[in-house]
Amino acid sequence: MQIKSAKYIISSPSFDKCPKPDKPEYAFIGRSNVGKSSLINMLVKQKNLAKISATPGKTQLLNHFEIESSAKEKSPKEFWYLVDLPGYGYAKRSLSDRRRWEQMIDGYLRKRENLIKVFVLIDARHEPQKNDIEFVNQLDKWQVPFVLVFTKADKEKPAVVERNVKAFLDKLKETWQFLPQAFVSSAEKNIGREEILDHIQQCNENVKR
Repeated sequence: MQIKSAKYIISSPSFDKCPKPDKPEYAFIGRSNVGKSSLINMLVKQKNLAKISATPGKTQLLNHFEIESSAKEKSPKEFWYLVDLPGYGYAKRSLSDRRRWEQMIDGYLRKRENLIKVFVLIDARHEPQKNDIEFVNQLDKWQVPFVLVFTKADKEKPAVVERNVKAFLDKLKETWQFLPQAFVSSAEKNIGREEILDHIQQCNENVKR
């Protein structure tokens, strides 16, 4: 896939305020400070499309970006939405903020009719975290299609990253029959970009069939 353009559309407080569901949509979510904005910017090759903040939990709304792409250089243009979702697991949020987040994300993930795939970002530097496991289990319960993206792979030795990825998947194996697809990425080193975009391209082609 080749990205032709990417532009911010709107930030919405709930799924019913989101843009008209007339394009395939791909949502990105993860724990606060997982490197979500950096990954999004790397995918679209723009430094500041998704705002990067030093303050965890900064994203509070459903942020829509319209992406124009093509499968190859001279292929027909395709348009789809990339959605930057608020991160979870930020301990300093108030109880009311957490409840509002849960309602917003619950409504979006379960009711957004054009949502094709959720990309769940996992920090590759760490061993399996309880809230990550709980979140992907919830997606499975809701039957929301998703893949895993292990981020910040350049911040640890390859052996550590490999061990942490295996540990996470092994944890899922305890209760899952089939494992989700997983990608390893680094926004700084441009690792995983082609694989993730190829996956989105394949999903777009499946939608058209």
